[in-house]
Amino acid sequence: MKKIILSIMSVVAVFTLVLGGIMSGATAGGKGYGKQKVVYHINYDNPGKQAGALRNIQNHINAVGAENLDLKVVLHGNGLALLLSPDSLDKLKKFKHANANEQMIARIDGLKSQGVQFNVCNNTVKGRKVSLSDDLHDVEEADIVPSGVAELAKLQQQGYAYIKP
Repeated sequence: MKKIILSIMSVVAVFTLVLGGIMSGATAGGKGYGKQKVVYHINYDNPGKQAGALRNIQNHINAVGAENLDLKVVLHGNGLALLLSPDSLDKLKKFKHANANEQMIARIDGLKSQGVQFNVCNNTVKGRKVSLSDDLHDVEEADIVPSGVAELAKLQQQGYAYIKP
């Protein structure tokens, strides 16, 4: 009987140690997630989908921790609508939507304050005659990449996980 009780106690002790190790790993370094390099790809102009993508990004930051993330958003083609001022829509006929309203701007600025980088495709800027200073919200020359799709490939080669929300 003593052997059975000792065996049960040993199993419980081992289980407790294993469970404790799992739980401590879940709380260390961003709730169990290590450092991550991630690129989100946006090339669509649907305002609901874009708002959803921004929520996904914020949820990602909440789960992993901004300090554990190198997160970039690459925008090309219709995806520039995320940063496009509604006042610019009339003059830029190649866009159907301009989604940079006050609510979206607040979300974008909030993400940027947490270290998220928004990269904009130069091919789209030039091809659609977009003015960085007049048409897009908070885009500087340093945010421009030569090609959105080439940037996605480059980042994946550098170990960034690719996400298309």
